[in-house]
Amino acid sequence: MADWNPSLYLQFESERTRPAQELLARIFHASPRYISDLGCGPGNSTELLHSRYPMALTTGVDSSKAMLEKAAQRLPDCRFVEADIGTWRPDVPQDIIYANASLQWVPNHSELLPHLLEQLADGGVLAFQVPDNLLQPSHALMCQVATEGEWKDRYGEEVLSRKKLLTTEEYYDLIAARGCRVDLWRTTFYHVMPSVAAIVEWVKSTGLRPFLNPLNEEEQGLFLQRYLSALTQAYSVRSDGSVLLAFPRLFVVAQKG
Repeated sequence: MADWNPSLYLQFESERTRPAQELLARIFHASPRYISDLGCGPGNSTELLHSRYPMALTTGVDSSKAMLEKAAQRLPDCRFVEADIGTWRPDVPQDIIYANASLQWVPNHSELLPHLLEQLADGGVLAFQVPDNLLQPSHALMCQVATEGEWKDRYGEEVLSRKKLLTTEEYYDLIAARGCRVDLWRTTFYHVMPSVAAIVEWVKSTGLRPFLNPLNEEEQGLFLQRYLSALTQAYSVRSDGSVLLAFPRLFVVAQKG
């Protein structure tokens, strides 16, 4: 898969950082020494962690070299490591493991979460939030355009079926059974977008990537054209000309021991 585009991702930095701030606000740890930001991207979430805990060693972890380069330029006092979240193991137990909108890209959460909890120090905190929007038009219509187009044979089942989250109850049971205190909640953000086309720009840097990567430039343009047309039917323009993008997210904060 083509590498991530930091500039495209940061077009909506303020909106993407809001859930990161909400997640951080529910973390309670008096004096963490070691913090890891999994799927740190261009460093917007890492910056929040570093600002709140400036005395800790904060490490950003990502599989994208482009994202890590951008993050390192932004935060020279932090450490950045190229690694796969699914197999990542830190050098020392972590006091906070934080993942803002990254774990949805990693399969098998029933195995992933126990693995991440094992990387925590006693009293450590695992905090993550994941988009819970596969049923929203912004994401459901990606699959519709993919399966109805001449490119439908280019996509494997892992793309068309998407990675479904566990249920809220399953997350709770999985984490609580390992002796953690669990705080979890779901929030729907309503992002005020200037147009339906802006929704396309939002998801081009995230959810649309697996659909666009198998296509050549001409096919990508046609896919985006059809996707925009479908979105225009699904999203109505508000009284001031804006469009509301509903974006549900699931938040989980677990403290070990």
